[in-house]
Amino acid sequence: MQYVIDTSVVIEHAISRLIKEGKIEGTILLPKAVMAELENQANSGRDTGMIGLEEVQELQRLVKKGKIELKIIGERPTFYQMQEAKRGGEIDSYIRDLAYIESAILITADRIQAESAKAMDVEVLFIPKVETKERLLIEQYFDAETMSVHLREACPPRAKKGKPGEWRLVNVNEKIFSQKDIQDMSKEIVERSRTEARAFIEISRPGSTIVQYKDYRIVITKTPVSDGWEITAVRPIKILKIEDYNLPEAIEERVRTKARGVIIAGATGSGKSTIAQALAEWYSSQNFITKTIESPRSLILSDNITQYSKNLASSEEIHDILFLSRPDYIVFDEMRDTPDFKLFTDLRLGGSNVLGVLHAATPIDAVQRFLGRLELGMIPSVLDTLLFIDKGTVGQILSLKMTVKVPSGMVEADLARPVIEVKDLTTDKLIFEIYSYGEETVVMPLQKETAQSPALKLAEKQIEKEMRKYCDDVQVEMIGTHKVKVYVPQQDRARIIGTKGVNIQKIEKELGISIDVETLDTSREEKKRLGYHVSERGNNILFKIDTPGKMIDVFIEENFLFTSTSSKKGEIKVNKKSELGRKLSYALEDKENVYIKG
Repeated sequence: MQYVIDTSVVIEHAISRLIKEGKIEGTILLPKAVMAELENQANSGRDTGMIGLEEVQELQRLVKKGKIELKIIGERPTFYQMQEAKRGGEIDSYIRDLAYIESAILITADRIQAESAKAMDVEVLFIPKVETKERLLIEQYFDAETMSVHLREACPPRAKKGKPGEWRLVNVNEKIFSQKDIQDMSKEIVERSRTEARAFIEISRPGSTIVQYKDYRIVITKTPVSDGWEITAVRPIKILKIEDYNLPEAIEERVRTKARGVIIAGATGSGKSTIAQALAEWYSSQNFITKTIESPRSLILSDNITQYSKNLASSEEIHDILFLSRPDYIVFDEMRDTPDFKLFTDLRLGGSNVLGVLHAATPIDAVQRFLGRLELGMIPSVLDTLLFIDKGTVGQILSLKMTVKVPSGMVEADLARPVIEVKDLTTDKLIFEIYSYGEETVVMPLQKETAQSPALKLAEKQIEKEMRKYCDDVQVEMIGTHKVKVYVPQQDRARIIGTKGVNIQKIEKELGISIDVETLDTSREEKKRLGYHVSERGNNILFKIDTPGKMIDVFIEENFLFTSTSSKKGEIKVNKKSELGRKLSYALEDKENVYIKG
């Protein structure tokens, strides 16, 4: 009996297994096209290539034992055939033709290859995926409380034990792994992922492989991506239901039925995916068609929930699938980059109920990840509820709503604008406001402000910018959310105030804040001299002080020169070619008294 074998069964070590079990005997015809595919995969750093070459070596050993005959047949594929191997099936077609010409039985683990061969009246032995009861070597390092296992060459096996937010990292034993130990476990994982029904390779790259094996998500890395061979395996230690989170009844009702754009946020390992999993199962149990988008697929869900892989399909393809299949709820696990946020937005604006999962250190950080990716006014339409997960529990629930009003801290009605209100859903307390202020997007925490707060610093800069329309030399000091002191030169003060205060009243109305105008000289007498170091860098004179972000005044002898604010490094730069720069250069060369006050 003659058998032609294709790449799929060679990679899965199915041929040597069938020979040893006595299920096939005779002559094995190995196409050169199969060898070419295996070599190409091995040269690309893919584990499947090396696994397939090892299977061919095992067949050669079986030949020497007299178990079978092995012949290498056909021609090596052309460059075009290799290029079109996946997309056009050129090599599969060539292998089918060889089986037909040789009147041989085609052995394959590829369902499409099998059906295509039958259509050509070629006899086929199809090898389906089978479930095995043997445990992976890596499974020995898991026990009932193990969340993840971390294996690396030249290190002992380590495991995280406990639960999200309350875990400890421990050495499982004192054995130091060699590179071969890690490679052997990696090879076993890849082999079993290709032969077992509840396992698949999610991503295969030259330096990394991601496998979903039953309940385990396994990441394998090697050089050049990492500096050595490493395996990380993660699995859920407990499947929770939404009832286990003990949410207040009103909150639970909103999350279950009224939340249309939900974001679940939290730090790494906080339990975000666990609650997303619980919600997906609840939606499904209530007879809602529920589907997931994952990258990679890692949620442990019941069979009636379809899981789509973003790694194996483009955003456009998933977009089309979901809009045409129209699920009731979509769970988008691990939103990372701008295309993910765009897909989430498209699905929401298309009317779908979407629940997204993303990393964030604080609740408001999760909202800020949408800023810059969406127009401000669209955010509440896309995101209306945010669940922040901390140590496996729901730490805070926020709701977002758009309104038009005067932002908190401003008093003039003319300053009304669209404002996103971020409320704590449990207490109904307003905790943040998001709005546009000039060219800036402000995320304002509604708590007592100090003179050093980012919001007041921003207001100082905006007011200083406006006041420079009336006077070139201005210093601004915020003394509250509704009041500011503006220091100007003595000769400009009366003009800015105007007759009976007409001018300053007009400016106050424009800015929406009360203004006290004082002379610049008075403010400067109260300041102290600061130490500094002066140097030149390129075309600039560089002053270096100890305090970053400090507003300072520069003098030559007793004459005021200019006001500036030091950078984050405590630096003030002055271009030597400017008028101020020339004055400074002459003063420094003549060893005049140049000093700084602040």
